[in-house]
Amino acid sequence: MERKGAKLDISIVIPAHNEEENLDQLRANLVSSLEPLNKSFEVIFIDDGSSDSTYAKMAKFSREDPRFKGIRMRKNVGKASALAAGFDAATGDIVFTMDADNQDDPSEIPRFLEKLEEGHDLVSGWKRTRHDPSQRVIASRIFNGAIRFISRVPLHDFNCGFKAYRAEVVKSLTLYGEWHRFIPVLAAHQGYRIAEIEVQHHPRVHGKSRYGWERYFRGFVDLLTILFLSQYSERPAHLFSGIGFVLGGLGFVISLYLSILHFAQGTISGKYPMLSLGVLLMILGAQFFFTGLIAELFVSRNPPQRHRTAVSERVGFGEE
Repeated sequence: MERKGAKLDISIVIPAHNEEENLDQLRANLVSSLEPLNKSFEVIFIDDGSSDSTYAKMAKFSREDPRFKGIRMRKNVGKASALAAGFDAATGDIVFTMDADNQDDPSEIPRFLEKLEEGHDLVSGWKRTRHDPSQRVIASRIFNGAIRFISRVPLHDFNCGFKAYRAEVVKSLTLYGEWHRFIPVLAAHQGYRIAEIEVQHHPRVHGKSRYGWERYFRGFVDLLTILFLSQYSERPAHLFSGIGFVLGGLGFVISLYLSILHFAQGTISGKYPMLSLGVLLMILGAQFFFTGLIAELFVSRNPPQRHRTAVSERVGFGEE
């Protein structure tokens, strides 16, 4: 997508779904926090298929203040795709992401900027003290601990939506599905420098969270996908063929042992289940090996672009 207008210092990207009651306060908090910085900025709201007046408020903000812009998705496409649409439109050297529920505090933006100035490319918020139901806090901590262990990215809070990035980071990301939770993992695997700061977490006053336990299951599945794609997307045969060699090799050893036993004793009576296992492992090994070769033929560099086709309206970008 072609970017229009002058380059800005800061872009704030905020996805929202049925958050009309929170937007007025959020706008006021953003203005009071950003204006003293003496930096040019834009605030890009993305309406992710809301059924209330969320987009109408975004359009109103844009008419009143050209620094506020809005993007409306045709339907609820999910936070990752909404963020991707916002990242496409952002023109700032530094890009922030925040949630629209007023649980993130814009007054902490200067602290993120200071951390970036230390040489980091991505700074993620850490909600050490959370004002959420206890079951959600416990589930989040288990999820974060598992992700930290599996990905080897040393962050405490992967779920925190309050983050700051250098523009080259967000422009390099491929986001869809539930991948927004793993932006630090994606960035770390590309070699970007990651840091974390503690942030305040305010109680939600209006509306309610739309996330349940099922998001953690989806998150684990997505993490495995990300780890596979980041390490094997250009060489899938290294994974599948490696598994194939292990299984096939084990099957070959079993079959060789039974062959030697047959020639030495003249019979393998009582060993037929082992013979079946050996043959099965060799077949599975061959299947994995050839799956790896076929996967090499279909390696593609064209990720889904659903966030672009799902945009129905834009306001404040100057091309309307």
